[in-house]
Amino acid sequence: MSPDRRGSAPRRPRKSSTASFPFRQRVGRVAMCGALAVAALQLLWIQGVDAPSLAAQSANQRTTTQVDPAVRGSITDRNGNPLAFTMEAKALTFQPVRVRQELQEARDKSVKDGASGDKLQPEVADRLKEIAAGIHQRLGDAAPEADVLQKLNSNDTFDYLARSVDPAVAADIVAQFREVGLERQDIREYPGGSLAANVVGATGWDGHGLLGLEDSMDSTLAGTDGSETYDRGSDGAVIPGSWRDKQPAVNGSAVELTLDSDLQFYVQQQTQIAKDKSGAKNASVVVLDSKTGQVLAMANSGTFNPAIGVGNNAPTAEMGNLPVSTPFEPGSVNKIVTAAAAIEDGKTTPDEVLQVPGSIQMSGVSVKDAWDHGVAPYTTTGVFGKSSNVGTLMLAQRVGEQRYADMLNKFGLGQRTEVGLPGESAGSVPSLDQWSGGTFANLPIGQGLSMTLLQMTGMYQAIANDGVRIAPRIVKATVDSDGDRTETPQPEGVHVVSEQTAATVRDMFRAVTQDDTGNQRGTGVAAGVEGYQVSGKTGTAQQVDPACKCYSNSNYWITFAGIAPADNPRFVIGIMLDAPVRGVDGGGGQSAAPLFHDIASWMLQRDSIPMSPDPGRKLVLQAD
Repeated sequence: MSPDRRGSAPRRPRKSSTASFPFRQRVGRVAMCGALAVAALQLLWIQGVDAPSLAAQSANQRTTTQVDPAVRGSITDRNGNPLAFTMEAKALTFQPVRVRQELQEARDKSVKDGASGDKLQPEVADRLKEIAAGIHQRLGDAAPEADVLQKLNSNDTFDYLARSVDPAVAADIVAQFREVGLERQDIREYPGGSLAANVVGATGWDGHGLLGLEDSMDSTLAGTDGSETYDRGSDGAVIPGSWRDKQPAVNGSAVELTLDSDLQFYVQQQTQIAKDKSGAKNASVVVLDSKTGQVLAMANSGTFNPAIGVGNNAPTAEMGNLPVSTPFEPGSVNKIVTAAAAIEDGKTTPDEVLQVPGSIQMSGVSVKDAWDHGVAPYTTTGVFGKSSNVGTLMLAQRVGEQRYADMLNKFGLGQRTEVGLPGESAGSVPSLDQWSGGTFANLPIGQGLSMTLLQMTGMYQAIANDGVRIAPRIVKATVDSDGDRTETPQPEGVHVVSEQTAATVRDMFRAVTQDDTGNQRGTGVAAGVEGYQVSGKTGTAQQVDPACKCYSNSNYWITFAGIAPADNPRFVIGIMLDAPVRGVDGGGGQSAAPLFHDIASWMLQRDSIPMSPDPGRKLVLQAD
């Protein structure tokens, strides 16, 4: 039975499709008008509001700034001899991907055009082989053919085919092979190799200072790069007439040092020999002008050759400058402080006879001499000539703690010399309020404080210069790119002792080098130079054993500081040997004294310094 439809709604008639067309037309017109309005607004924005910004972006894409590198200033010794200078060179550059594409396009075009003979462009591989062979022919082992060809065929966008190429040779190569580019590459030359490398330092891969004066004076040496702006077309070529905003480069200033390169070479050589002969861990020497405090030579063993290049390698100990960066306990060389204070304050005289026992108790600390003896009648001169710890402490007690601390400060200890070298240490001197019971039993004999070799040598410079200490300097002058010379100001002198006291101490310390078969023999006879009065002091200081954190009985710092000639001072020489294994005796200094002799005699002879007119009176070290 069919379903009952009586309750169902009647069906609506369907509308014709043509009835909705006017509506769709209206919607389309509105959408089109909206799109046109958006386009018009966008055009208005681009041409109006955003036009300056877009123009600037377009200009930035065209604009290129070319840097004109400044030439790095030279470093010379006091006589103008070059220690470091910059030589202009070129690097051969190549853009493998782009150039190979251009070569292929040129080949395809010549084939399409039906070219033949010389007009037919070579195969890409053949042209690259030709370039590699040509560069190798001009540069030899500096550009192996296989290596160059590998770079030409690489997928890199840019590469260096050769560096440090002579500009004339580079120009010839580029003229022959237009595909090769040129880039300026300055080369830092060190004609002396390792000569004064510990002072001069080296530059890194970027041409800026990495070590030594090259680093600390980088802003002076580097100068200021210049620049010039131009526009490039879409093909990368310079748009004619677009060069502008030229800023010329300002070349770096030259730096003139106080070093004497001939003396530096000799001192450096002798320092290495002394280190090797003694078996020391390292050795260092400083030579000062006695009147000006200028550094004439500064050397340490095991230095490096910056001509080989430091590159990206991290600095090592061998690349440092030990005379300014590495403090040590000086030992008996420090006894000159007690001598100067005792004479200056009238606490003793050179010929006073002291009854010196073999040991002494000070503040609960027992100190003895390096050799066993009973009570000995040493003169004040003999106390220092024989390097008696006990006699020195007896005199130090007369000076007193406050006065002694004051003298340490006057001699420049515990403070940087500001010599002009990077990494300088101030050493370590305990302040008076930090002294413990045994401090004053150690300081006068050169233990319990530390100093750099430059500071140690500067102490003796004060005595050589009639009691006035002049802080050492190693930069003599700078000369800018216009030739204007600026001298390094002479530091103001520090009055340590009177002229008379300085002369007396110099004469007393001749006892150290006095030769004698009996009791009047000093501890540093080997430092003496025939025909000249020489004043100096040997030193032996125990090093700290890291295992027990106590003083070692096997490792020592061996030092010597001296003045030549003593009667008319010209040079002051300081020497330090770190833990030598040979040539050390109980009196100390026997490894360093011969090195002083060799350097002093060489200098006196080279500079034609007149011999001492008077050999000086024979000094009494021990009374009968």
